[in-house]
Amino acid sequence: MSFEETEDHRAIRDAVAAVVQQFDDHYWSMKEEKAEFPFEFHQAMADGGWLGITMPEEYGGAGLGVTEAAIMMNEACKHGGGSAAVSSIHINLFGPHPIVVFGTEEQKKRWIPKLVSGEDKVCFGVTEPDAGLDTTRITTFAKKVEGGYIVNGRKFWTSTGQVANKIMLLARTTPIEECKKPSDGMSIFYTDLDKTKIEVKRIPKMGRAAVDSNATFIDNYFVPDEDLIGEEGKGFSYILHSLNPERILVAAEAIAIGQDALSRAASYAQDRVVFGRPIGQNQGIQHPLAENWIDLESALNMTMKAAWLYDNDRHCGAEANAAKFLGARAAHRACEQAVFTHGGLGYAKEYQVERLLREVIVFRIAPVTEQLILSYIAERVLGQKKSY
Repeated sequence: MSFEETEDHRAIRDAVAAVVQQFDDHYWSMKEEKAEFPFEFHQAMADGGWLGITMPEEYGGAGLGVTEAAIMMNEACKHGGGSAAVSSIHINLFGPHPIVVFGTEEQKKRWIPKLVSGEDKVCFGVTEPDAGLDTTRITTFAKKVEGGYIVNGRKFWTSTGQVANKIMLLARTTPIEECKKPSDGMSIFYTDLDKTKIEVKRIPKMGRAAVDSNATFIDNYFVPDEDLIGEEGKGFSYILHSLNPERILVAAEAIAIGQDALSRAASYAQDRVVFGRPIGQNQGIQHPLAENWIDLESALNMTMKAAWLYDNDRHCGAEANAAKFLGARAAHRACEQAVFTHGGLGYAKEYQVERLLREVIVFRIAPVTEQLILSYIAERVLGQKKSY
């Protein structure tokens, strides 16, 4: 693989930057303060064709790879929007993957163009309050009835549920005790999110207030047969196809927040004069920022390696997980150092770095914890026995 960014990749960066830079710090501060979804940003990205960057061309997408998606998301995140910006469009890049791979031709024609255009907004209904990262233990159940399924259950951390009109829903269709393996007996549906029948309750949280997270309560909700993706009982294996791309994109996004924070800190260090000299002239300020750059660039290289492996049909589980681990940690350190570099003003909302710090922390937790990543590397790369 080459470390040189191609002309096409630079064109993606430039085009995305041209869209994103229309939305300044004031815009994102206002969305944060009002806890209001960035509809204008979402539509601008849709109008630019970016919501379909990984979707097949025959359904209105660009048909590009995870490498291009990672470049796009990194650029979309580094101009002040932070996780609020990318969380509003993130699921379009990996969430519909089961539709693309396992959906029928009729389903693809019916669903994908509306996602690409921004007409439909989708949320992801996988995580549950009592299952957490152990997805095999979900209890949301879809009972087969004439013409479809009756679904009952609870989902947690359903992002964009307040604005979404569609939900990608994972539910059990066979009780776990009747399955040969815990991962069997789950099915995946793409269906309407009818909030007159499904309660979607917003969760107040530390950061990223502009993009909602929710507890979702599903009681006796009918899902038609035509909204089942692929074979009944194969849903868990279907969502595994999107895990490595998701980790790669999350890494690219986290790194971008760190890059944004570092850029702000470096500029402030040049401008802020104390004791007759810019504070950036002091090694006590310079060296931590230099370390931040080293960490972020190293994480970015791992991210792009993972993306290259994925796009070339190579095994990339270790690299994708490592990219997410390194990217989230490097970004968190950079945001923290940006606050420290600004001193007391780093605590002020005007300078944005406190918001970036609050928003970046979630990348160390979701969509997979650092501890599970380390366990994965220990087992799959280093040959150690399973520890949990």
